[in-house]
Amino acid sequence: MFMSNLTAALGQVTDPFVLGVILVAAIFGLFVGAIPGLSATMAVALLVPVTFFMDAVPAIAMMVTSTAMAITSGDVPGCLLRIPGTPSSAAYTDEAYNMTRKGLADQALGASIVFSFVGGLFGTIVLITCAPMLANFALNFSSYEFFWLVVLGLSCAIVISPASQLKGFVSLLIGLLLACVGMNNPAAYPRFTFGNEDLMNGVTLLPMMVGMFAIAEVLRYAVNSQDNLGEVKAQIGNIFTGMWKLTKKYPASILRGSVLGTIVGALPGAGADIAAWMSYGISKKFSKEPEKFGTGHVEGIVEAGASNNSALAGAWIPALVFGIPGDSITAIVVGVLYMKNLTPGPMIFTTNAVEMYSIFLVFIIANIMMLPLGYALVKIARNVLQVPRSLLMPIILLFSIVGTFAINNSPFDVIIMMLMGLLAYVMEENEFPIAPAVLGVVLGGMLEENFISSMIKADGDFAMFFSRPIAAVLGVVAILIWAIPLIKLFFGKSKPPAGGNEDPVTKPGITT
Repeated sequence: MFMSNLTAALGQVTDPFVLGVILVAAIFGLFVGAIPGLSATMAVALLVPVTFFMDAVPAIAMMVTSTAMAITSGDVPGCLLRIPGTPSSAAYTDEAYNMTRKGLADQALGASIVFSFVGGLFGTIVLITCAPMLANFALNFSSYEFFWLVVLGLSCAIVISPASQLKGFVSLLIGLLLACVGMNNPAAYPRFTFGNEDLMNGVTLLPMMVGMFAIAEVLRYAVNSQDNLGEVKAQIGNIFTGMWKLTKKYPASILRGSVLGTIVGALPGAGADIAAWMSYGISKKFSKEPEKFGTGHVEGIVEAGASNNSALAGAWIPALVFGIPGDSITAIVVGVLYMKNLTPGPMIFTTNAVEMYSIFLVFIIANIMMLPLGYALVKIARNVLQVPRSLLMPIILLFSIVGTFAINNSPFDVIIMMLMGLLAYVMEENEFPIAPAVLGVVLGGMLEENFISSMIKADGDFAMFFSRPIAAVLGVVAILIWAIPLIKLFFGKSKPPAGGNEDPVTKPGITT
């Protein structure tokens, strides 16, 4: 039965029409992901009308391929221009751009593409072999577990901060404050709208990201253009050179990112964005060279790149087994599955075995296609570095305005983008990192929603947050992450200086 189903699936996937659909979807996904302001979710949403006229296999193949390519290609503008193409790329945009400024753009882009391929393949293998088991694990997560998971994600903001932890914490609070704006809260009460109807929907993530990364860079160049600050003269060679060496150097990072991405992806509502941020923070925490993070160090890109693509396959696990979307992309896909009479549920692997094998094969093909198509994209995109910055910056400003307006056809989004760009410029000029602020907006709504839901269920008893085994473990880990630095700081200050005759002012870390 297995071989007959697999043979039938191979026949479906290798049909010239299906292969053509996969190729066109791959190119479309690369294009959408590489355009700042667009996202993998938007790529899938734009393809839904096209699927009306297709059979199930080519329709799903189109969505799988475009998603994988969009997530991968989002790293390219982040590396070359410091503008993340997709939200999941924002976690390591600064790292990749700093590598480009150091002349290591080929290594940064190679690591993004190669380890996205590795992570995506890992997640696909897990999807094929362990879908029911991981789906059952994901269903054990209630609002208590999600609350602590978000707290752990926010903790990464402090870990990844290249500046002081205090400045990273302040930046995170700014992001959480921005997440409070609007009616997107459990009570649906308008907060900080100041009577402006446009603020009812809150501060939209994509305009904020474009502003904080792209507009801030334009402002920085405008202020410092006479000093030639921000000039990038890196030449991009073969992006695959040295990748095997990185594989041998960071095997634990690759495995850790792939595993974490798959697990986080399988949690309903989490997705690749959170997986990438958490993996980058964990990579710095366990690195032998944490001081190099934020200066152009490839280790974080290796782990987070593997994580965000493995999360894509992980998100399909609860979607296929229980019809519960793992992220916004699979929420769209579930609707298409129903439309094509592929009812998600445990029986889908029996009643629609051939179609499921076809989807698995498409996942494998899509991940393999990342390598040649990613290489081709980089060969085209590298010409950006040859454009003088005096011409490039106005072009970036123009595309940022057009792209932001196109998201919702809203001039107000353009205003948000400009204000966020100004805010990011002021923050960075005073050495406040902007990555924690972005993470605060990404996770702020989820933090509040799960906290309120948990408090209602617990009738105000905070001890209930530790009443379930998984929640208790996550809660203890989160508290330790926040408590250990405070304990070290307290006992470090309370230690008497060694040697009674030394001037305490000259001792590192001691003030009077």
